[in-house]
Amino acid sequence: MSKQMLCLPGDGIGPEIMAEALKVLDAAKLRFGLDIEVSHGLVGGAAIDQYGVPLNDETLALARHADAILFGAVGGPKWDDQPMANRPEKGLLQLRSELDLFANLRPAMLFPQLAEASSLKPELVAGLDILIVRELTGGIYFGEPRGVRTLENGEREGYNTYVYRESEIRRIARVAFEAARKRSGRLCSVDKSNVLEVTGLWREVVIAESAGYNDVELSHMYVDNAAMQLVRAPKQFDVMVTGNMFGDILSDCAAMLTGSIGMLPSASLNEKNQGMYEPVHGSAPDIAGENKANPLAQILSLAMLLRYSLAEAAAADAIEKAVSGVLDKGYRTGDIASEGCQLVGTAAMGDAVVDCLLNA
Repeated sequence: MSKQMLCLPGDGIGPEIMAEALKVLDAAKLRFGLDIEVSHGLVGGAAIDQYGVPLNDETLALARHADAILFGAVGGPKWDDQPMANRPEKGLLQLRSELDLFANLRPAMLFPQLAEASSLKPELVAGLDILIVRELTGGIYFGEPRGVRTLENGEREGYNTYVYRESEIRRIARVAFEAARKRSGRLCSVDKSNVLEVTGLWREVVIAESAGYNDVELSHMYVDNAAMQLVRAPKQFDVMVTGNMFGDILSDCAAMLTGSIGMLPSASLNEKNQGMYEPVHGSAPDIAGENKANPLAQILSLAMLLRYSLAEAAAADAIEKAVSGVLDKGYRTGDIASEGCQLVGTAAMGDAVVDCLLNA
């Protein structure tokens, strides 16, 4: 029976980098005999233009039916005048919420060929391999009540609610403990329990869950210190687990340690292991359509999709090896370019990965 994959390119550079990932998928299907059926849909600004909303019912139905979703990026200045409830990003948030994609896995791994591209000294980042596990469907991004109100004196006040239930903390903690168990057995839980009651509960629940994982060393760190430590000594971390807002910030910080946010994939999973896979960078409308975007994060997101949701580990390994092989040959897009490299565009980088994959 065919496995079902939904392709949602989105906006900006999304369609360009998605095209390269699909070329790589076709090569992987050829090499490994994969039986994967691909469907397509619109999301974000592209969906607003076509349907008036960032995610319509038909695309949501396709997403629910799919075994996995490969997502590009959404947003851009074209849609800045949309009301908040109809912004392109709301399509992404709705997919996460409707599919209960609560566990966001964001690796920050430095390819050795790009050590010089990091903003930190090579000796600080060489060998970097961090996994940030971010809770994705709760916290302040989804908490109610929220909004903007006018006070009695006429001044406007914005407000959001930071809320987590024990069950939400427990399930993301288990994902993180399981991930740490498969790696080096170290987990750092990040909170702000000295000033926020909700993260005091977070720490209590994580500690309680640790009783079932005696083989995992659990530590705790306040989020402000964690941000500092990521820059000071990033290799002290293996797996980090934290809430939605803290994870959003820390994972982008960790991404830049690797030389370019254009190199990093992510996975968002639910309890059925259905997942949505996307590069951590944005839609980059300033370079959209110019054949300058780095497609490697999108291609590596495809590899994560094959590994986690479609159980095709051999194909995932081969794609990751092909990406490394391309870097070995000196191919670079502008965001990771260095002296002596061979500067290539989006399509040429995708072609190079396909060539490495088929001729390994």
